[in-house]
Amino acid sequence: MKRTLLAVTALLLTGTSLAQTKTLTVYSGRAKTFVDPVVQQFERQTGIKVNVRYGTDAQLVAALREEGSRSPADVYWGNSVGALGELAEEGKFSKLGAALTRNVSDDYLPDSRTWLPTTVRFRTLAYNTSKIKPDQLPDSIMDLPKMTSLKGRIGWTVSYPSFQDFLGVMIAQQGEQKTRAWIEGMKALQPKDYKTSNVGMLEAMRAGEIDVALTNHYYIQRVNRLNYPIDTYFFKNGDIGNLGNATGAGILKTSKNQGNAARFLSALVAKDAQTFFLSVNFEYPVIGNILQPTTMLPYADVIKRSPKVDPTVMPKNIEKAQKLLRDAGLL
Repeated sequence: MKRTLLAVTALLLTGTSLAQTKTLTVYSGRAKTFVDPVVQQFERQTGIKVNVRYGTDAQLVAALREEGSRSPADVYWGNSVGALGELAEEGKFSKLGAALTRNVSDDYLPDSRTWLPTTVRFRTLAYNTSKIKPDQLPDSIMDLPKMTSLKGRIGWTVSYPSFQDFLGVMIAQQGEQKTRAWIEGMKALQPKDYKTSNVGMLEAMRAGEIDVALTNHYYIQRVNRLNYPIDTYFFKNGDIGNLGNATGAGILKTSKNQGNAARFLSALVAKDAQTFFLSVNFEYPVIGNILQPTTMLPYADVIKRSPKVDPTVMPKNIEKAQKLLRDAGLL
């Protein structure tokens, strides 16, 4: 009876009835801090052993390409739409059934239904409230290079995937020429590059090294708990500076454990996991009825501030964005 129920679950979630095993292999571009507690709970609830391979999105995407049909991966859990979009474009993922997708916000759910958003983050500008007033900041991120008063007082993380995703969308919206001009304009302001350390960048802001920084919203929420003099500035509604970006997961077509993989994805968008992602990292949930801190804009409000973007745009332009940064001597 138990095998029959598992087979039915697999059929409902993925449209298949492949044989089940008691192990699952997950390739995770997400840090262990956010993955391990959810994995452990899933193991306790299901009795399925989960083996996790950690790495950057770029490392794991490269590994999946090299491994091809020999890959042991059942699930890819990505840290950005860019990486997920690349794999989806290459046909790496199985299509997900309605039982997995119907309760998830469709703002970041791809039309192909080949991967599932698990949380949402937004690009924003952090500013030192003791040095900067919101009315001193521009309506659009495209005008940030004109802020000559901020010369030497801006922080950014050009190696960070979310920053490069942002540039990829800028290329799609504004073209390579305007994106190149924006990068050169920012470079003229002599920004300080904190590589991939957004936390280090905000620590530098607290220490008075910089006054504003391009980052993700949740880093600011984290330091707010420590009473840092730092707040969040959103640009005008629809501005690329407020770009939303999802984490997400997909099931590899080559997986021999499609049913268990679907159970794992279902666990990622269950209330317990969504509450955990919010409480630990201040990422926005992708399901409703999750109580969030009052320091965060409601999801319905912040989604209006983000531009509407085709998720397939980012992976197509990441290499172009990286080339522009290399051409400017920033990578």
